[in-house]
Amino acid sequence: MDIRILPSNIANMIAAGEVVQRPASVVKELMENAVDAGAGQVTVVIKDAGRTLIQVIDNGCGMSPDEAVLCFERHATSKLATAEDLMNIGTFGFRGEALASIAAVAEVTLKTRREEDEVGCEVLFADSRHQSTELVSATTGSNFSVRNLFYNVPARRKFLKSDNVEFKHIVSEFTRVALTRPDVGFSLSHNGKDIFVLKPAMSLKFRIQDILGASVVNEVVDISAETSVVRLWGFVGRPDLAKKSLSNQYFFVNGRYFRSPYLHKAVMKGYENLIPDGVTPSYFIYLEVDPHSVDVNIHPTKTEIKFEDDSVIFQTIYACIKETLGKNAFGDSIDFDREGVPEIPVFGKDFERFHPISEPVVEIDPTYNPFENDGFPSEESHFKNTLPPSSGGGSYSLPSFGEDSFPAYREQEDKIPSFGTAGYVDRKDDYGKLFEDRTLPSKTVLVIQNRYIVTSAKSGMMVINIRRAKERIFYERFMKALSENSHITQTSLFPVTVYVGVENMLMFEEHSALLSSLGFDISPFGNDTIVVNGVPEGYSVEQGKVEAMVSDLIIALSDNHTSLSETMTSALAERFARLGAISDGTAMSSVEAQRLIDMLFACENTEYTGSGHKIMAIMSVEEIDRKF
Repeated sequence: MDIRILPSNIANMIAAGEVVQRPASVVKELMENAVDAGAGQVTVVIKDAGRTLIQVIDNGCGMSPDEAVLCFERHATSKLATAEDLMNIGTFGFRGEALASIAAVAEVTLKTRREEDEVGCEVLFADSRHQSTELVSATTGSNFSVRNLFYNVPARRKFLKSDNVEFKHIVSEFTRVALTRPDVGFSLSHNGKDIFVLKPAMSLKFRIQDILGASVVNEVVDISAETSVVRLWGFVGRPDLAKKSLSNQYFFVNGRYFRSPYLHKAVMKGYENLIPDGVTPSYFIYLEVDPHSVDVNIHPTKTEIKFEDDSVIFQTIYACIKETLGKNAFGDSIDFDREGVPEIPVFGKDFERFHPISEPVVEIDPTYNPFENDGFPSEESHFKNTLPPSSGGGSYSLPSFGEDSFPAYREQEDKIPSFGTAGYVDRKDDYGKLFEDRTLPSKTVLVIQNRYIVTSAKSGMMVINIRRAKERIFYERFMKALSENSHITQTSLFPVTVYVGVENMLMFEEHSALLSSLGFDISPFGNDTIVVNGVPEGYSVEQGKVEAMVSDLIIALSDNHTSLSETMTSALAERFARLGAISDGTAMSSVEAQRLIDMLFACENTEYTGSGHKIMAIMSVEEIDRKF
């Protein structure tokens, strides 16, 4: 066995496997370096989701020509000098591995200049090797251009996802850094299109609004607490607005983003008995602790940290959220927003003197008897009261409405069966229902609490689960749509605009063909909003239900699907079928129940849903007899 020292370029490529996992990793490292350099403005330019170009420009302190070359060496850093400094880290980067790792798997160009220098320099690195250094004209700060990422590691480049997925990860890293420094301006563009243009914000709340929208800011409340161990501040979402998607959950410690399933449990414990299962509130929680009591060096990407006493942090977060939610009222409130409301004029005290008010004259028909003709005015009195008086002084002659006046109507009326008091209501009580579906069920059908349908069967009584029946119908409809590209779209009269955020917007763009094949008519509206113009037939078009449907769509589309096409098609059809069954929660009449039964029995499988749940059960007469 021969033991040897690895060449520096191979060692850097191994380190790059930990630090540079995808284009978003490069964006994160370069943005953090820019903030550490004291930049007041950071500009990020992306092409082809980072495959072609990742450019990060800042106006920080800049570097000298010698430092510009040295910064690409492994473990070259300006943040640490002694071992004690490792326990007192107040910056993002400190290990000096980022630039060396990036230069090992990409072509990197650095233009930089310090404020006191007259000219700057341009340094080129590729395959961990210094290519050239030239004096050039440059602005104060640093300009990193990373091209052809993973050009020398084709296996890593092959495993990159689609452009929308990779850019979504870039947006996530951009957002995390931007939320740590509201006093710094940030901008992000992709293929020449501006995605974010963030000016320095007056407060953290304004920065959250600029990134995630006003809707997120309107649903959060302030939290704050201070103990001898930790200082805590930030925002948590209202319990009644918690969503199913795991988005807008952020932890920061000493200005650094981190993930912590343990502290997430503390947040959820604070919302205990306030939110239903399966939903998560938004939160932006900032912690400030003694740097000596936290270790940020336990993960290559520094997204996981270790507290000296994490149980105290847990209890502080739990108590703070519990207290904040207790002090705030989250019930329904009266909206006093008067924008758009017409102004009611206020009259002076002398208004009635110059504009006397006359009371309306009440006209009474002394001959009207409400007990005649089953409570309805007779035809004669109706016409007497509605016809205008004759200008010639004569009287109107009312036409005769005998039984032989409308023979065609009488002939059709005789064909309508009479159901008495237990069946359809009398035609007088049915006045105005001109367009109601009068098709009658073929057999007695009962709808119980809009959850079950009960009808007779050959051997007894059949009970059908309404939601699961709809799920089966939608499942087979979507399977056909996915395989044959045939769908029916139910166009909404009033399109619904829904804010989804930049990350989810990219996901909708990526799956636009899939959604269109299923019957969804969704179009983009800016960088972070969609317009729902139509939904598959059977889905609800009410605004509230469409917004809830979009939240469920985000969850369904974000799930990782298997590579087997048949299995993926079945899984997607099953997921969207369940979504459609939940979406349509309108009350069901007996006629609609019979129609649902007919559609169910037209399916290939009438007993089980696509996920294997039972749809119906038949109780025999013997089973019913045993109940009595």
